[in-house]
Parts: sequence; C-alpha cells; structure tokens
Amino acid sequence: MTERDSFRQNRVCDLFGIQFPLIQAGMVWCSGYKLAAAVSNAGGLGLIGAGSMYPDMLREQILKCQQATEKPFGVNLPLLYPDIQAHVKVILEAGVKIVFTSAGNPALLTPVLKQNGVTVVHVVPDVRFALKAEASGVDAIVAEGFEAGGHNGRDEITSLVLIPQVRKATQLPLIAAGGIGTGAGMLASMVLGAEGVQIGSRFVCSDESSAHPAYKKLIVNAGPGDTRLTLKELAPVRLLKNKFYQEVEEAYAKGASREELIALLGRGRAKKGMLEGDLEEGELEIGQISGAIENILPAAEIVKEIIHDYQALRLEINHPQSRF
Repeated sequence: MTERDSFRQNRVCDLFGIQFPLIQAGMVWCSGYKLAAAVSNAGGLGLIGAGSMYPDMLREQILKCQQATEKPFGVNLPLLYPDIQAHVKVILEAGVKIVFTSAGNPALLTPVLKQNGVTVVHVVPDVRFALKAEASGVDAIVAEGFEAGGHNGRDEITSLVLIPQVRKATQLPLIAAGGIGTGAGMLASMVLGAEGVQIGSRFVCSDESSAHPAYKKLIVNAGPGDTRLTLKELAPVRLLKNKFYQEVEEAYAKGASREELIALLGRGRAKKGMLEGDLEEGELEIGQISGAIENILPAAEIVKEIIHDYQALRLEINHPQSRF
C-alpha cells in the first residue's frame, strides 16, 4: 500500500483535495505564503496566518501563494481582530476557498463564507465550543489541546483527553492539534478519533517559516519544561520562558489587573520576538512540542518525515511480531 492509498477514504483529504491529512497551522508572524505553498506542494494543506497581517499584506500573500502552488491552500483567520471584515473581503475577492477560523465565535463569519463557496473549519478548545461550531455550519473542526502555542483554551484540556471527547460529540470531520509534531503523534491522534492533524510549532522551525533565525535556534535548543501557558485573562498563549515571561509572572505575583497585563503586553510584542528576534523583550509563542524539535528543515522534508514515520508505526502495529 502506498502513502497515497492509505488516505484514500480519509474525509479530511477529500474535504480539501489534498494527499495527506496534515495541515500546517496559520501562525502569527511565522506562516506567510512561502511556508503555506511549500506544505501544500508537499501534499499537505498550507495555511497563511492572517493574524499578523493588514488586509493589503494579506492580499499580497494570497496572490504570491497562488503563484507558488497549484495545490489547495487556505487562510487562518483569528476572529478577535478589529478589521476582520476587511480581511474577509480580501479573502473572497482573491478566491480563497478554504478558511480556518479561531479565537472567537464561528457564527460571526461562517454563514457569509459558506455563501461564497468557502470551506470553513473552526478551532475549538473544548466540547462546548465544538458543538457551537457545528451549529454554526462549519465543515470540520480542529480540536486543539492546551499543549499548543497560540489561542489556547482556558481550561487546560490536553489533546489526549480532548480528541475523543470531541469525536464523541460530533460527526464532523475532526482534525487534532496541540502537541503534535511527529509521525507518532499523528498516529496517536488518529487512534483517538481524529481524521487529520494540524501542526504548528514543528513548522516554525522550517526553512520557509518567516520566524527569525534566532527564534528558530532558541526553539531547537529548548527543553521539555521551557514553555508555560499564561495570559489567560487576555488570550491564553504558551510562551517560551524569557525576560518578558518573567515580567508577566512577576505581574501575576503582584495581583496585576487585566488592564495592567494589557499595558505590559503592549503593542507589537509578538512581532518583536518571533519576527524580529528579540529573545528577551519579545513574546515567544510556541507549543510544548518545542522540547522535542531538534533541527530546522525544509517544510517538504518535515511533511515527508512525519508521514513516513506515521506509516512505519502503523505498519508495526498491524504486524506486531515485527516489533515484539
């Protein structure tokens, strides 16, 4: 059986028209058109992360991605941004056919996107939000455990717990996210009930990622306990521990209000860290899987490695005598 054959009846592949049920997450400051096109060309689904882009920049990135790949790709659209309608206008005018929404109410945009022939997927941190997404008419759901880097749930539900719960609650195509960056993680997610995986942090450490080289190197050198989920009062994110993170911890220790946390975060903190490489004052969002990332590779090699390892492990399970 070839790699293509093993996903022949996979609903995630069918929904997007892709070879492998592997989606590259749309990550703020890290996922422009180069990364999205590279993942799509490798057989997965690449996503442009609109969260760090003004509408004109998003339009430029979409057009460049359309020139760089003939394969399907999409846009990730966080719903918490104020100029969201301008982003939607750009997406529809550019003819994008796949949109992943996150960090907000899916009922806000799903109807208008669907009316314009767009396939809509929403990212959820728990069963309650999965049911809301289903009711809003989305085509698929991403269940994201709190191991993930950005836009986490406040209840800290792990992927191991979350995936089977969401699988039981809805019949929609289910994509797992949070703490996945290997073929083993992909296989485990599929066993738990997912039909595909969304991977972010591993692709930050790709050649095509727009993350600053110093930030990529810091991730490669990170250990298992070097991240922490924080800033739940604003938008829960998982951060690498640095000077800014320590300032956040000190603010909590002093009983900082939401307004004081907003002032500490300020403007452009994530850009400063992830794009510009300020490893002390910047906000460094990354998932727990960062402790297992050991190198920086082309995106196509990452896709190839994950799918190869997934297939090899799946074969071992189907033929246990070869392992035990």
